[in-house]
Amino acid sequence: MPDEKMILEVAGREVSVSNPHKIFFPRTGHTKIDLIHYYLAVAEGALRGVAGRPMVLKRFVHGAEGEAFFQKRAPANHPAWIETVMLSFPSGRTADEVVAREAADLVWAANLGCIDLNPHPVRASDLDHPDELRVDLDPIPGVEWPQILDVAMVAREALQSVGLVGWPKTSGSRGFHIYSRIEPRWSFTDVRRAAVALAREIERRAPEAATSKWWKEERHGVFVDYNQNAKDRTVASAYSVRPMPDARVSTPLGWAEVPGCDPGEFTIDTVPARFAELGDPWAGMDEAAGSLEPLLELAARDEAAGVPDAPWPPHFVKQDSEPPRVQPSKRRRAEPAQAASVPPPAPGKSSGPTGRRRSSMPLIEVARAATKAEAMDGLDRWKARHPEVCPHLAPQDVLVDSMRGRSSTWTRIRVNLQHVPDAERPAQEALEVDYDPWAAGGR
Repeated sequence: MPDEKMILEVAGREVSVSNPHKIFFPRTGHTKIDLIHYYLAVAEGALRGVAGRPMVLKRFVHGAEGEAFFQKRAPANHPAWIETVMLSFPSGRTADEVVAREAADLVWAANLGCIDLNPHPVRASDLDHPDELRVDLDPIPGVEWPQILDVAMVAREALQSVGLVGWPKTSGSRGFHIYSRIEPRWSFTDVRRAAVALAREIERRAPEAATSKWWKEERHGVFVDYNQNAKDRTVASAYSVRPMPDARVSTPLGWAEVPGCDPGEFTIDTVPARFAELGDPWAGMDEAAGSLEPLLELAARDEAAGVPDAPWPPHFVKQDSEPPRVQPSKRRRAEPAQAASVPPPAPGKSSGPTGRRRSSMPLIEVARAATKAEAMDGLDRWKARHPEVCPHLAPQDVLVDSMRGRSSTWTRIRVNLQHVPDAERPAQEALEVDYDPWAAGGR
């Protein structure tokens, strides 16, 4: 039986939609056509977040609970009206990426299974100079929502102190986003350098609640992820539906709404009515572009005081000013009593929780899984078998890492037993979930 298709006319464009009634959100029953109708209802706001920007296609062809894959290159058979632009990446590779400019483009992307939209912080007209500074507040496990909002308000104050306007939005997931329009005069390296300075300033203003530390074992509270401003990083844009069970939306807010807001209230069902009634709280952001000079001056003061650059993402070439790119617990100790060792691998595996690197921390590996849900299920099984260990674990002792596969991500879970008495520490066992992303058929 041939796939069902329909043709939508969107502002003079004819857009083909295949399998319009395919379920994209099993727990709410929302379909592909529901997703498309949502994006048409908020098109003005959604385009404000993506228009004119190259965009990675993150495709959930099996719906929100299925495996996603990233597609940087525009499909070869895309409609003639779809614009593309060639981007170069730190790896040296290039790709012709999609550039959305009108509502029909949003419908076309949603038909491909793009639940959320992931644009770069540059315009197609100037790929070397970002016009957005992005503040990504990423809580460690155990941090409650009110603390995230408290840090968001501190971030607003920090931005105001350097003459920048912050535009807040829920991430639609666990964290919170604040964007600031900037004049497109600085390179990606300079924008990231400014983001590092801002993250450290937020940490200085709220040392108990926020951190700028890159390594997970050093973090506490809410991590201000400055590396989202490095080249080739994308963030789900304003009005993006997120692949969450309740079809939440990354929703722009006014600052008066931030304290006490509930991200669960903003969904594919509620945001269109909110948009129709209130309009877009971010409507004025394009007229509020500011200068990075004050933040770059702050970065220079930090550097003059001996504060080194912060670690870069692992796929970037090591920078001259960057500190050693190795986790603190893996660095060799001078004292013999603190000598690091290589944690043993799980039975049947060739590498352990730190690869071949030494570590002074008692790390074990629990799961390597295709999805986070599978990995967390494995962690639950491990905890059930070791109930005596659980009371000793702090939230930061459970390390959940999103790892890069061939075209998508997989999830690794490790447990740091540093707070568990020696006599109660379980040995490294066979993995609860054993997924190999590099095997034939893997991602």
